[in-house]
Amino acid sequence: MFDTLLPLGSHERFHTSDVDVARSQVGRAFCAHDLRVVGRSARLDARMHGVAFGETGLFYLDYGAEVMITPGALEAFYLVQIPLAGAAEITCGRAQIVSTPQRASVPAPTDPLAMHWGSGNPQLIVWIGRAALEDHLAKLLGRSPKAPVRFHLGMDLTTPAARSWLGVVDLLRREADNAGGMLGQPLILKQLVGLLTTQLLLAQPHNFSPALHAEQSRVAPPAVRRAMEIIEGHAAEPLTVEDVAEAVGVSVRALQEGFRRHLETTPVSYLRVVRLNRVRAELTAAAPGTTTVTDVAYRWGFFHPGRFAIAYKEQFGEHPSQTLRD
Repeated sequence: MFDTLLPLGSHERFHTSDVDVARSQVGRAFCAHDLRVVGRSARLDARMHGVAFGETGLFYLDYGAEVMITPGALEAFYLVQIPLAGAAEITCGRAQIVSTPQRASVPAPTDPLAMHWGSGNPQLIVWIGRAALEDHLAKLLGRSPKAPVRFHLGMDLTTPAARSWLGVVDLLRREADNAGGMLGQPLILKQLVGLLTTQLLLAQPHNFSPALHAEQSRVAPPAVRRAMEIIEGHAAEPLTVEDVAEAVGVSVRALQEGFRRHLETTPVSYLRVVRLNRVRAELTAAAPGTTTVTDVAYRWGFFHPGRFAIAYKEQFGEHPSQTLRD
C-alpha cells in the first residue's frame, strides 16, 4: 500500500552514518535508548523523516544496517511499527514476534522493549501519546479505563480492519507531504486523527476490546436531543463524535445507536447536514463577487470539492454555484 521511496520526504529529521547522532536524534523524537550496529564491518546509513500533529505523529526510520535497539519501557506513548521491507525481531515483556510488511508491532508501553532490526528494514511508525489514546478510549467506552491499554504485540496487516486502518495512515502520510493540504485545516485534522485512533482501537485486539465490542445500553431521546443541540451549536468547530458523546455523558457506540434508533441517521451524517445547511445559508446571503464556493465549503469542513458538490446537490437539488449566483 505504501510508497517505499522515502515516505514523508519533505520532513527529513536527519541523515547520518554516525551512531551517536542517530541515537540522539531518534531519542529526541521518541525516548532515550541504546543503539548498537551488529557486525564490525557494518556501516550505519540512518535517516529519519517525521511529522507530528498534536499527540500523534508519523515517522519513517531506516538505519541502513542491522541494529539492536533497546529503549526499555516506552511509558508515555504507543508505537505501531510497520516494516516496509525486511524483518525485525521484537521482544516486549514476555511476548516476541517477527515483524514483516504483513505484520506490524504494537509494543505495550509498560513492558521492556528490545528490537533487532535486520539490514534493509525501513519502517513507517505511527506514534500516539499514551494519555491521548487512553482519553480517546474513555470517550468510546463512556468511562475511564482502569488499566493501561495493552495491545497484542503482533498486528496482522492483511485483515480487512487493519487494511482500513492502513488507509487512514496512508492518507495522513500523503497529506503530510502536501503543503497547504488537509492537515493544515483544524476541522479535518482532528477528524482524521480521531479516526486513526478509533480504528486502531477497533482493529487491533487489546485488553479493552471485549468492552468496546459489547452491547451498549440504550440512549434516551433527551440525550439524543442534547447531542443534536451540541452539534448545531458547535458545527463550526473541529467537532468529533467522541466530543459529542463525552459532552452528553454516554459512549460513542451508545450515541450512534441512539441516533440510528431515534433519527434514522448517525451523528456524523447529522453534523454533515447541519454544515451543509450553514454553507447554503452563507451562499444565499453572499453578495456577488464577495466569496467563492470553495472558501465557504472549507470554512465548514468540506475539503474535497467534488464530494462536497455531490453531497450539496443531493441535499438541495442544485449545485452550490447555482445557489451563489441566485
